[in-house]
Amino acid sequence: METTVQPRARRPRPKVVTLTEGAAGRAREIMAKAEQPYVGLRVGVRNGGCAGQEYVLEYAAAADPLDEVVEDKGVTILIEPKAVLFLIGTEIDYEVTRLASKFVFRNPNETDACGCGESVTIQPAKAD
Repeated sequence: METTVQPRARRPRPKVVTLTEGAAGRAREIMAKAEQPYVGLRVGVRNGGCAGQEYVLEYAAAADPLDEVVEDKGVTILIEPKAVLFLIGTEIDYEVTRLASKFVFRNPNETDACGCGESVTIQPAKAD
């Protein structure tokens, strides 16, 4: 007697990062004005700054095979594989104040930040 194993349908995974309407609008605007066509925005985390880590946000000319690809509000976000566990649950916003305008990361995995706000300490997300 043969047994056929049917693969279970996988539940959709939550997005690693999400964008607010303000961040999505600004991202679409800067992508439209870019000097060359890009496939999306690359998001990562690198070592640096007084708190230990810094967020990286830059144009992506192409997707790397291991990138986590997130589509949100008309924007393609490519996340570096080594940054995924640090960014799970992060919301990216765009804020405009009297003195600056910038993308802001609201990351539940942050445990500390430096006084100037340029670097953070992030713990990898824990499995539930």
